[in-house]
Amino acid sequence: MVGESRSVRAPEQASDVKSAGQESQEDENLQGLTESELQELSELKARDREVRAHEAAHQAVGGQYAGAISYSYERGPDGAQYAVGGEVPIDVSPVAGDPQATIEKMRVVRAAAMAPAQPSSQDRAVAAEAMQTMLQAQVELASGEDESAGINGGADAAEPAINAPEPQSRQATEAYQNVSVMQGYGFDSDAATSIFV
Repeated sequence: MVGESRSVRAPEQASDVKSAGQESQEDENLQGLTESELQELSELKARDREVRAHEAAHQAVGGQYAGAISYSYERGPDGAQYAVGGEVPIDVSPVAGDPQATIEKMRVVRAAAMAPAQPSSQDRAVAAEAMQTMLQAQVELASGEDESAGINGGADAAEPAINAPEPQSRQATEAYQNVSVMQGYGFDSDAATSIFV
């Protein structure tokens, strides 16, 4: 699933502390800018810091499952480029044939999605998708344990497992179905990549 480029706008941040030399050089560079251009420049600088911190948080927590950050830029009144949007691709596909590895992977993906201080709606959607995949893997893991208990315990042990599923397995199935319905995903969502924005 590929999301639109959307970001949450943070409150204005305090300006950086600068040395006297840096301030005089900036004053020379900013001469000729109007009051509105100076205000725009201040907002662009704050937005740039916010976007870079947001995307770096995704990438740092996502580790091996996160791709390279890409930014969209806007030219400021001073002629410099400022990041105003960004995204980090992340692998949300389950680990084939290994529900336990899928659970661990989805924990990392979910944590990466929610890593920024102010997750976007796309971030929340990726976190929900990871939770959905994790719950499905938990159901697979639990049903696999039930089947192996039935095989090892004989016919008498298998019958109670079929007639009365484990409470944890039933809860995981119900939670998975609830998340699927809330997010509008089908029961068999197989998206391989999502993008944090």
